[in-house]
Amino acid sequence: MSKGKVEHINPEGLHAMGYSNVIAVSGNVKTIYIGGQDSVDAKGNIVGEGDLAKQVEQTLKNVEIALKAADAKRENVIKWNIHMVAGQDVRSGYEVFQKWWGDRGNPPAVTMTFVTALARPEFLCEIDAIAIVPE
Repeated sequence: MSKGKVEHINPEGLHAMGYSNVIAVSGNVKTIYIGGQDSVDAKGNIVGEGDLAKQVEQTLKNVEIALKAADAKRENVIKWNIHMVAGQDVRSGYEVFQKWWGDRGNPPAVTMTFVTALARPEFLCEIDAIAIVPE
């Protein structure tokens, strides 16, 4: 069996700014799909109502719990989908994400969309992810 491989590619002609444009996965890998995480704690209480930075922080904690449950780490994430309620100033949320991600190389691919609403009116953001763990 061939060992799993993850390649982060930023081809000439595409602008890269804090994310990878292309990620190619080959060989034996475990793929993990993390469903949309919101700013709720283990008891279902909303954390950071009205505060995007606090909501992003809790949402990333939830992503971390999901990754750990699948024997993965944050550096295994290759794709983020970030959904944010329109009208939010994304800078505070981005700062939280940058601190959480740290100085790791090979940033994941990212898609960010603005939406009119999420599952609950108190939610300001939702994040889902795909992670790859080479075996």
